[in-house]
This record gives sequence, C-alpha cells and structure tokens, in this order.
Amino acid sequence: MCGIVGAIAKDNIATYLVDGLRRLEYRGYDSAGIAVIEDNGGLKRSRAVGRVEALEKILVDRPLQGKVGLAHTRWATHGGVTEPNAHPHICRDALALVCNGIVENHSSLRRAQHDAGLPFTSDTDTEVVVHQVYLHKVAGLDLAEAVRHTLGELRGSFAFAVMNVDEPDRLVVARQGPPLLIGITDEGFYVASDIAALLPVTREYIVLENGDVADLRRSSFTITNPNGQLVKRKTLHSRQAGDAAELGEYRHYMQKEIHEQPRAVADTLEGRISRDRVLEESFGHRAQELFSKTQAVQIMACGTSFHAGLVAKHWLEYVGIPCNVEIASEYRYRRHPIQPGTLAITISQSGETADTLSALEEAKRQGVLGSLTICNVPESSLVRESDLQFMTHAGPEVGVASTKTFTTAMTGLMLLALILARRHGYDEGFESHVIRQLRALPSALEDALAMEPEIAIVSRHLGDKQHALFLGRGAHYPTALEGALKLKEISYVHAEAYPAGELKHGPLALVDEDMPVIVVAPNDLLLEKLKSNMEEVRARGGRLYVFSDPETEFEPQDGVEIIRVTQSDNSANHGLNRAVDSAIAPILYTVPLQLLAYHVALIKGTDVDKPRNLAKSVTVE
Repeated sequence: MCGIVGAIAKDNIATYLVDGLRRLEYRGYDSAGIAVIEDNGGLKRSRAVGRVEALEKILVDRPLQGKVGLAHTRWATHGGVTEPNAHPHICRDALALVCNGIVENHSSLRRAQHDAGLPFTSDTDTEVVVHQVYLHKVAGLDLAEAVRHTLGELRGSFAFAVMNVDEPDRLVVARQGPPLLIGITDEGFYVASDIAALLPVTREYIVLENGDVADLRRSSFTITNPNGQLVKRKTLHSRQAGDAAELGEYRHYMQKEIHEQPRAVADTLEGRISRDRVLEESFGHRAQELFSKTQAVQIMACGTSFHAGLVAKHWLEYVGIPCNVEIASEYRYRRHPIQPGTLAITISQSGETADTLSALEEAKRQGVLGSLTICNVPESSLVRESDLQFMTHAGPEVGVASTKTFTTAMTGLMLLALILARRHGYDEGFESHVIRQLRALPSALEDALAMEPEIAIVSRHLGDKQHALFLGRGAHYPTALEGALKLKEISYVHAEAYPAGELKHGPLALVDEDMPVIVVAPNDLLLEKLKSNMEEVRARGGRLYVFSDPETEFEPQDGVEIIRVTQSDNSANHGLNRAVDSAIAPILYTVPLQLLAYHVALIKGTDVDKPRNLAKSVTVE
C-alpha cells in the first residue's frame, strides 16, 4: 500500500521527510508529496506524479522548510495516478493529512461533506478523511478529539497523520489496520509506516495498536486507546540493519529470505483485510468493475510463479471460477479460445519476465476482459501494463531462487479467490473462516521455520544423492513441483515431481534404494489415496521422507522418515501443536521444502544465492 512519513522536531525536517519517502518507495511509486508548516505559519505543499525523484526535482527550485511536516508515497487504489490525487490532502488551507489504506464508506461521507459545502479536488477516498476531521474541528473539538471521532466514523483499514496550520507545534496520528510507528529522539518525534524510514534518525520506536490516537508535541506525546483512555505502549529497540540487503546473522540471502516469510506475508496482508472481509480496492481502483464481470481466469507465469498459479487454480475452481494456468513461454505461441469474461493474471517477482510480458500482450490481443498482475516490484513493466495490480510487499529478494515472493504471491491469490467467491454463492461465513486462517499464517510460518534443525539432519540423507522424486496430490502437487524446483536450482540434484496417483504410470520404474522420495502429505481428503501410493514406493525398496501433520497418524518405520509440520494452538490449550488448516497448507508446506533444498545445497557446496546458469530476472526470451 502507501507509505507515510511525518516529523515534529526542533530543526528543519524537510530533508528527513524526503529521505524517508525514498526508503518507503517500495510501498508505492505512483506519486509523492510533502507538506510542512513553515516558520512564518503558512502551510506549504509540493506534489509530483511518479517516483520520489520527481518530487525532489521540484524541491530543488521550490525548497520547503519547517519543523513539523508530513510526506507520502502513493500506491493508487481510489482515483487515477494524477497530481490532484497525490497526498498530502488539504482542507480549507487549514489541515493537511496523509493516509495509508482504504476507507470503505467514502461514498456516503463524500455526499454528506459535499452537502456541507466542502470542496473536493481529488477522486481519492483519503480526501473525505481530512474533511471529516475538519468538520469536527470547526464544531469545536480539539484536534486529537476530532481525529478520534473521525476514526470511529470510518470503515476499512487505514492509518493517517494530520497537522493544523494554527498549531505548528503539534502532529496527530491514528491507526486502524496498517502499521504506524513513532520514532523517539531527544530532538523530537518521527512517524513512519515502516522502521526503515526511522533508522536514519533513531532506533527507539513505539508501534501503535489498532484504535490508538497519538498526540505528538516537540518534547512530549500522549497515546489514547479506542476508549479515549491514556495508555503507554512499549518502547522497542530496532537491531535491523539500515540496508535491507545486509545478511545479518544468516549465511546466505536465501536463508535470510526464507526466514523473512512471516513478516513478508504479514506485510502482504496489511491493509487488505477489514475485520473478516477482503478489501477489493487493494487490487486497484478498477477492481470492483472488473471482478464483477469476471467469469473465468487465465493465469500466465514462469517457474516458481507458475507453481503459485497451479495452487491458485485449485482455490479458484473450488469457489466456482473456471481457471486455466499456462507457462507464459508456451501461451504466446498458440491460439486460445477466450471465454467471455476472462481475467488474465500474470505472476512475476520482478515484473520484467520477457515471456510473461509477451503472454500478457497476446492475451490482450485476443480480447480478455482485463488484466491483473501479482508482483513484487511496483515500478516494473508488468505493473504498468496491467489494469489491476497486487503488490506482494515481500521486500528485496536477492537470492536467485524465489522463496518469500512465492508465499506472498500465493497469499495474494488466496485473497483474490475470496473476492471472486462472493460472486459465486459463497457467504460471509466462508470468507471469515478462511481469513482467520490467513491471519494465523505468519505465526504458522514461524512454526515451520522452527523445524530447520530437524530438516538439516534429514538433509544429510540426501547429500550424496543425484536424483530425487517429489509426490503430492491435489493442491499439494504444485507444492511438490516447487520443492523439486528448489532442489534442482540450488543443489543441482535432478529432481522431479509427480501427482502421486501417476506413480504406476511410469515414475515407479525409477524407484529403488538410491531414489529418495519426498512426500507432501497433509491431512486432507486425498490422504488415504496418498497412503496407498506410498506403499507402492515401500514395496520397491524406496526410502520415503514424509512431510505430514499429527492427524495423519503416520509413524516412523523402516524406510519411512516422518517430518511433522504443525502450527501452534493459540487457544486456551496454548503450547500444543495442531494440524495445519487446509486453506493455508499449500503455502505452509512450502517452507520445509525450501529449507530442505537449502541444507542439501550446503552439503553439496554449491553457490546457494547465485546458482550456475540462472539469473534473478529473465528479461530475454
């Protein structure tokens, strides 16, 4: 989503605000803006379409100076990419406000504010927020109370910061969904959507909780909770490196990025869910229009992204959406009968994959309804060429073998499936049930990462092998495909994946005591079928490495190694482990397979982060 930066200090803060925007630009690149209250008391603002660099060029000729100010880098959801839609938004030359998130009830608020005589200069939902604060302010409320009343009147997921030209020693911020942090220094206080923007000035910070309103002055601040009661939030100390590309405690970038998945998934979910409902606007300002007309989906991707699409096919078809998934390099070279109402979806970490770009061009030529990209790089070609965009917020991924961008892409695809399910007869209970599982996913990923020491031991059995076979059924066949790809990419072990039911149609001929067979075996409707397939392997002397959860009741025995994949029970029985929820299982079971490939590669002594013959972004055909 968008990035917020703010500051109130003893000296000029304009330079800090711009630097903070640069550090948050991964959150949005459509436009950027800054507003300050100058020492003479005037409210000054500069905005520019495009990246922060465009704003910097304007500030060279028209510099701003002030000791209190706000800045914002935008990812468009409501309203197109134009300067009037850029933040900060101003009401009556009195209040300036920046916002991250989506206000669901903006239409009704806009009508009421228009009737009250307030002018609108943008198409954004954010402008109704600054107008609402203004209405409470002129009704006699203090700025912090005006913010609190506004917070209670808005529906959606958002965080915002506001300043009043008549109170140049004050900044008020509020959170209801997306994270908002307050950096603490002796010189003043700083506000940001991400710790990365605070690190140049401080490592001491506070994380606001949902419903909090913080009233910042130059030498003090207060925080009140949703009930208006004064509260204290814990002061934290960041040990994060200022450069996101630092390895820190990890041996390789791939290992670091595997361990970043809980946060990457949490960041991807941030601002996209309100209570138990997915916010459609998080896919772009045309999302409702195109999703309402979507009758089928065509997914085009390469490599790891292709596997994410295969998982999504199961989810989409479960809720009644016909879905085709094709390798992008194949799609562009044959004719396709396009079903009416087909939404074309591309998936890419870089957004520059040549085959995927060409496939999108071909899909457009053939007359698809519209296009959506699931991507990690906001300024990429696929993002620019697509009608809708879902940014994974995985952050920089240095290792050639994709890890966190795979799990975050699947997270986005799950949100898409929930949105389309509404239009095909699935009620709110279904959506809220799956959202509860998604909310638990970051914690479940932490549980999976805790398996690393055990998986490192298992990897020793594969260290001298030249071949491996991966098996899965249903939505877990793509998980097996991804596990095999990771092993091939970084350890150079020849690995293949098959639907387990296909064993007897050929692959069983390869099974012997030298062929390790890795099985993805969650407790689902196909488990009994999978057990029969495993017995076929045992009967031929193959050694099985089974990733399962407790309810499968697999027991270790001769030729069978059991690796339990569980998630912590956060209920009253805290401390126990339970089976993985079915909706998130394809995402969660990916992590142990990533770790397995990584540790086999360590044994093999390969270049983990830069495997031979491969590049991070494939920009040629």
